[in-house]
Amino acid sequence: MSEPKIPSTSHGAKPLIRPGERADDNGLSELDRDTWSTLHAVLPRAEPPYLPFFDAKHPPEHFLVAEVDGRIAGFLRLLPPSPLAANAHVKLIQGLAVARWARGHGVARALLRAAMDEARRLGAVRITLRVLGHNGPARALYESEGFKVEGVLPGEFLLEGKYVDDVLMGRTLGP
Repeated sequence: MSEPKIPSTSHGAKPLIRPGERADDNGLSELDRDTWSTLHAVLPRAEPPYLPFFDAKHPPEHFLVAEVDGRIAGFLRLLPPSPLAANAHVKLIQGLAVARWARGHGVARALLRAAMDEARRLGAVRITLRVLGHNGPARALYESEGFKVEGVLPGEFLLEGKYVDDVLMGRTLGP
């Protein structure tokens, strides 16, 4: 079955980005499973019975959700990198997914920009992320938004029999 396309009424329309809500659990869980790929995932593909998307370590308030025409089109997880006060000025992007039907319409970029705005609102002056070295599309998006490679952990992951680098990226957040 082919993926539905974004309706022509929303083609070029800006996605709605909002905070995650407990009611998003099933939709985000399904999106997470549907977008799973070794291009970005280091955990094995989820198998039934599926666990809830939200839990104590992954509460709704750590997520931004993108909607297009009322449908969940993507999500981004934004959180403190640690519980330490010494790096409370930094926020970490840990997870970004966009539904196949919504790709190529600016959803990932809108989520990324919303995350930077939210990080600023929370008082952050830096934002960081980790991306797999072979994930060229994600790396290009991050670079186009001002992220720079700040470190590389060579061969950090073994995925499908191949060693893959873990690339650390970050940027400062201006006013």
